[in-house]
Amino acid sequence: MAASIVVPSDITLLENKFSIGNRKVGLFERLGLLGMSPMLHIHYSKMDPGDMKTVLSKKFDEEDARPEVAICRTRQEAVRKQVVAHNIMWGTAGTMTGLVWWSFRRYNYQSRLVALPFIFYGGTFVGRVVGDIVTGRNAEFARDRFLASLPAKIYYSPSES
Repeated sequence: MAASIVVPSDITLLENKFSIGNRKVGLFERLGLLGMSPMLHIHYSKMDPGDMKTVLSKKFDEEDARPEVAICRTRQEAVRKQVVAHNIMWGTAGTMTGLVWWSFRRYNYQSRLVALPFIFYGGTFVGRVVGDIVTGRNAEFARDRFLASLPAKIYYSPSES
C-alpha cells in the first residue's frame, strides 16, 4: 500500500476560493475551542479544533448571493454555534458540581468526593442540551449540522477512470 496523502476536502477548497479575508474569532469561540480535546485522526472523518478555528477565521462577502457562498456562511454559522455551545456544556457541568459540593457541605469530604465525578459527568450531558438550546442548535436544520461536521481534510484516493 502506498503512503497516505492528506489533502483538503471539497468544502475546504470551496471556502478558500470564496473567502475575502480574515474574520476575527470571538472570545467565546476561542474559549469553546480551548475546551475541546485534541483529536487523533485515523480516518479524517471529523473536524478538529484547529480546523474549526480555520473555518471560523474566514470572512465571506455578505452581499454575494451565490449558492456556494451561502453554503460557506451556513457552515461557518453552524460551526460557531457548535463551538459556543461547548462553553455552556462545561459551565453547566461545573455549576452542577459546585452546587453538589455546596449541598454536601455538612458531610465529610469522602462523601463529596464520591458524588462529584458522577454529577460532573451527568452535567456534561445536561450542559450539551442546555448549550444547544441557548445557541439555537436545536432549531437548526440537519443540513446545517451535516455541513458543520464535514471534515476539512481527507485522504487522497485517485479516481479510477
